[in-house]
Amino acid sequence: MDSIWENSLVETAAYYSVVVLCMIVFLTIFELVTKYKNWQEIKNGNIAVALATGGKIFGIANVFRHSIQQHDSLLDMIGWGVFGFLLLLIGYFIFEFLTPKFKIDEEIENNNKAVGLISMVISVGLSYVIGAGI
Repeated sequence: MDSIWENSLVETAAYYSVVVLCMIVFLTIFELVTKYKNWQEIKNGNIAVALATGGKIFGIANVFRHSIQQHDSLLDMIGWGVFGFLLLLIGYFIFEFLTPKFKIDEEIENNNKAVGLISMVISVGLSYVIGAGI
């Protein structure tokens, strides 16, 4: 059994599968904490939601990229990836808290592209900082 895990193709497929599953779970969590329905808004052409969601997807993937590079076991990679996601989620709430003059979710839902872009850049930027710490 150990020889199977030493095969690069099997290892890559395992990491890929786990990250895809985590991505689905984490995007579902983001869907639950936002006041709008991400995929419905994207289907309706809301660019701000697409930017913010794209930033979240990139951020999660980037955290897992660093987690895969820095950890040898699948369980360690998952653990650090989950921790990184939680930090991204906290960053989302901090962004909302630091903008008391308007509600981030409402602005993004109303297709405020500037807020969507800033949200994307925050997710991407934080993912690099989190990745460096992993």
